[in-house]
This record gives sequence, C-alpha cells and structure tokens, in this order.
Amino acid sequence: MVNSRRGFFKKVAALTLGAIASSNIIKSASVATEFLEKEILPIDGGKYTLPALPYAYDALEPHIDKLTMEIHHSKHHQAYVNNLNKALETVDGNVLGSPQTLENIFSKMVLMPAAVRNNAGGHYNHSLFWQLMSTKGGGEPKGALAEAIKTQFGSFEEFKKLFTDAAMKRFGSGWAWLVKTKEGKLAISSTANQDNPLMVLPEIDIKGTPILALDVWEHAYYLKNQNKRADYITSWWNVVNWEMAEKLYNL
Repeated sequence: MVNSRRGFFKKVAALTLGAIASSNIIKSASVATEFLEKEILPIDGGKYTLPALPYAYDALEPHIDKLTMEIHHSKHHQAYVNNLNKALETVDGNVLGSPQTLENIFSKMVLMPAAVRNNAGGHYNHSLFWQLMSTKGGGEPKGALAEAIKTQFGSFEEFKKLFTDAAMKRFGSGWAWLVKTKEGKLAISSTANQDNPLMVLPEIDIKGTPILALDVWEHAYYLKNQNKRADYITSWWNVVNWEMAEKLYNL
C-alpha cells in the first residue's frame, strides 16, 4: 500500500515537473497538433477513426509497394485506432480532460496506461507519416524550411545523412524525427516503439513539433525490402512530402 502510494505521488510529481518544463513546447506544438486533429485525426461519436490515405495504395510505387501500404494502413494502423479507443475507456475522465485530444493525452502520458501510450502514439505517428509522403514527393525542400535546414545542418546533404543515420541506428522498432524545438531550432531524434516528440516523458530527450516522421518498424518495409532497412530509407527519400513538412514548420 505504501509503495503504491509512493508510486502514485512520483507519477504526479513527474507530471507536474514535466508539464512545467514542457509548457512552452506544448504551446509551440499545439498549432501543428490542432491542425492534425482537425484534418487527419477525426473523432466520430467520441471514437477515433482511421483516416483515409491522401493517395491510392499503389500511388507511391515503385518506392513503397502497394501490398505493404495496404497492410500497413488497413491492418496495422486500424489496430492502433481500435486498441486506442478500447484503452481510453479505462482512463478516468478527469485525467483525460476535456476536450479529449491527443495533445492532452501526450501531455499527461506519465499517468496513462501502456496501452494508451502505445496506441495513441501509433495512431498519431502513422497519421502524420501518411501525410508526409506524396506521389509528387522527393527532391529537396524549399522556402523557410530549406533555409532552416541549411542554417542548422550546413547543407541538405548533411541533414539527409544525419537523419538517415538516426533512422539506421534506432535499435529495433521505432521512428526517426525532424523536430522543431521550443527555441525554434531544428533537431534530429529517434524514439522507440510508438513514442514521439510530443509526449511528456523523461525518456523523450528532444521534445517539440514533429516536422518529418519516418517509421522504421519492420512492418513498414519487410515485404519489399526484407531486412534491408537502408534500402527502405533510400526509397522513402523519393516520396517525402516537403510541402507538408514546410506547412508544419510554418504553423
């Protein structure tokens, strides 16, 4: 009983400190998160639903194959949505707050059960991932994001090398990110499993607004590339939706 009480108070303390430390991050990220909530994270009757892809399953071929896209979206992402809705039923309404948004959930992640962490992250991360690929993608960014990348990393090629390195070095399943921090700087990071830079957790070392997201779970590439993650990453650069990344950067 004593240990459980101590555990509870530790979580509350961690949440309080995390909320204070990340208040500016959440404020800076809220516009981008609000955009995603309205545009691609629909709630129907109090339940999250699977967002439609902005292109056909075969539209990104030959870089990302049709079967992988279909299974990834209709099976894996759908499972995250279903399991998130179930998991949220177990969370006290006072903890969730109102309105119920993924932003609020991420800001209180230390109080959430593992099922919410895994599936809320899975739903958000994949929803963003789909939008950050395009049939007209690839090449290099333009505008303010291009200038920021050049300023922060020296050149686009150096940024591409560093981002690829982060994706390659993520052990096991996870994600690589380009993040806009509360200071307005760009940073490259990676997270395990379905964690992301919006989550207020001590193990998320770089927090902020996601600008790019790359899924490096094996289910994202195994049908076409088997165990060759490097080949998958090389293909992904050909479909990156820089227009969406630019929009997220400027929000």
